Amino acid sequence: MDEHTHMTTSQDATLSNASTNTHTSSANTNKSKWNLHDTQWTLSLFGTAVGAGILFLPINIGIGGFWPLIIMACLAFPMTFCAHRGLARFVLSSKNKDADFTDVVEEHFGVTAGRLISLLYFLSIFPILLIYGVGLTNTVDSFMVNQMGMESPSRVLLSGVLVAGMISLMMGGERLMLRAFAILVYPLVGILLFLSLYLIPSWQVPDMSMPEMGSFGKTLWLSIPIIVFSFSHAAAISSFVNVQRGHYGEQATRKSEAILKRTSLLLITFVLLFVFSCVLSLTGEQMAAAKAANVSVLSYLANITDNSFIATLGPLVAFIAITSSFLGHFLGARESFTGLVTKQTRLSAGVADKIGVLIMFLAIWFCAVKNPSILDMMDQLSGPIIAMILFIMPMIAVYKVPALHKYRNRLSTLFILAVGSLAVFALLYSMLK
Repeated sequence: MDEHTHMTTSQDATLSNASTNTHTSSANTNKSKWNLHDTQWTLSLFGTAVGAGILFLPINIGIGGFWPLIIMACLAFPMTFCAHRGLARFVLSSKNKDADFTDVVEEHFGVTAGRLISLLYFLSIFPILLIYGVGLTNTVDSFMVNQMGMESPSRVLLSGVLVAGMISLMMGGERLMLRAFAILVYPLVGILLFLSLYLIPSWQVPDMSMPEMGSFGKTLWLSIPIIVFSFSHAAAISSFVNVQRGHYGEQATRKSEAILKRTSLLLITFVLLFVFSCVLSLTGEQMAAAKAANVSVLSYLANITDNSFIATLGPLVAFIAITSSFLGHFLGARESFTGLVTKQTRLSAGVADKIGVLIMFLAIWFCAVKNPSILDMMDQLSGPIIAMILFIMPMIAVYKVPALHKYRNRLSTLFILAVGSLAVFALLYSMLK
């Protein structure tokens, strides 16, 4: 009787273990497949990258001529994917499984250098938030006055409500943030595709003559930063990677890279289609005029065609693009500010986070009310820092950090290091010129 009972118990335990192993194996298999979590993060990173810059990208890159546009279009995917993959690998290389960007740079480069890089990282993102605060207020104000026939509202009230609304989405946690991205990005993708196809009947045969090699090389060189920053979603990478590490564990690197690859493909497909469609609809003289007027490509098209359809969709695209990109950049700024403060003071992460959110809200609101005309300068100041953090620092880490040594001397590593160096020098050249 005892022996029978013992055998039954043993069999039950074996069946239980087998069931547990099967369940674990099934869970791992499910996690290894593409799922809703991955799709939501792809949309979030896409939304971070597609900001107001997309509305100026066709003018900035198309004004250089047809051939530089073709070459930069070919380089856009490897530049975007390899750079962000390198930054993701860098964050994942930490021995601390809960490390954010500030922890990782401190671990690999020492306390002093780490805190300096973390400060530069914050300063590269924060001006962009100020730009988006101003841009969103101007877009909504213009839409209310020109399209809805209303009187211009109080700028203090309008900007305060808009900035508070966007920050409230970020305070609602990851689930609410991902849902907000999904709501914003789907119409953004749809409108971009629709506008790209809508402009096809107005396409013109471009000037395909080969330019003089010296000016061609210079145009190509100075176009690199435009591509780098138009597709950048570096601000959200640290938070994104940490979520994947918590969600996927040992599979975090592979899954992060898969999500980044889909994000890059989505970006290149929709953004370049929009860029080509706009460029082929305008002559070189018209693009030069649009650049001189400092207006977005959709605003310029609406002005020269007197098309009410484009005039209505233009502000909508700008609103969605700025809002989605603001959310992604706020994610990075919030994380880096909290990391900096907790390392310099005795404040807890929770208190530091609340202080950071309040300071950023007041600063963005103040800037939106003041409506400064120095946005281009601020963008250029953050530009070289983004290039160094996104392109150069992770590649230096490949040669310095033992966990990343396996990526040394790979073609992608050398390519990103070269592109990052060219981008930084091109930006410094443009600023000093």
